[in-house]
Amino acid sequence: MTVDKNLKRLVRARAAQTGQPYTAALQHFRADRRAPLRVAVAQLPVGQDPTDPAVLRRGGELVRDRMRRAAQQGARLLHLPEGATCFPDKRVLSSTGPDEIGPSDWDRFAWDVLRDELETTARLAAELRLWTVFGSTHRLSAGNRPHNCLYVLDHRGRVRTRYDERYLSHTKATWMYSPGRAPVVVAVDGWRFGLALGLESHFPEVFAEYERLDVDGVLFSSTGNADHHAAAFAVECAGHAATNGLWVSFAVPPQQDPAAAAGFVAPGGRWLERCSPGRDVVVLDLVAGGSDVETDVDVAVTKARPWRRRVRESGHGELVDDVRSRERAGF
Repeated sequence: MTVDKNLKRLVRARAAQTGQPYTAALQHFRADRRAPLRVAVAQLPVGQDPTDPAVLRRGGELVRDRMRRAAQQGARLLHLPEGATCFPDKRVLSSTGPDEIGPSDWDRFAWDVLRDELETTARLAAELRLWTVFGSTHRLSAGNRPHNCLYVLDHRGRVRTRYDERYLSHTKATWMYSPGRAPVVVAVDGWRFGLALGLESHFPEVFAEYERLDVDGVLFSSTGNADHHAAAFAVECAGHAATNGLWVSFAVPPQQDPAAAAGFVAPGGRWLERCSPGRDVVVLDLVAGGSDVETDVDVAVTKARPWRRRVRESGHGELVDDVRSRERAGF
């Protein structure tokens, strides 16, 4: 209790000295106290036919292969793409297809096989003591479309939480999925991560909302759909990292374009480790801002992010009441 009281006193004193909001001042002390976190991001090919048990089993095997390889490299958290277990193709499930796209017939999905693979994956997460975030499909009650989701397994193999894609594409919303309801934040060893999925890199408000929720980073998973889409998502994620002062982990299947490859973006917007052909798992030690980290990360986390928060909340500088300020039609 004494430690908590002292921390609150220090945070309030820093907030008064710097003009920062309490949450921004708190982050300064949190950053100084936390150890680095080793995170892995991995690419893997994604199956598209959930009516075929072999496709679902192969998806589960690939997820667990990446888990083992991440654990071998000392990762505490592994982040995988959208639809890692299987990303259903709209034509495969179309009730009027495959030539014509219609409402998805989810009764054709091999749900029992998926459940077996998910439970096997959870047991491995517990064995490896590895937090694992991966894309899948979450079944709802009869008559309701499922969610396109990210499951979060903790180091004991429990489903700690789940994120459901909120900003669905036209196809997903019209024919396939139910949208999610809310942002989701997960904490791992004192580090806080927001979750985003699918096309949500197109929506800056998703990342801005997570910044307001005081996360350290965002785990963004997508299939990319095509190289040019994945490349655009990668550019957007770098921009979100820079404008919000966030780490971003970018998880997609293997891409032909190196600029679209899975990897990590630092809070200043600089790409760090990235996957490549023959290098399906990469790891990075995330470090909080401080004197012992690279300058651009330190500036982005401890200076630029609190400054942006202050400007957003209270403006920057004092407005003046001056006729020459109000008059715009003249030199």
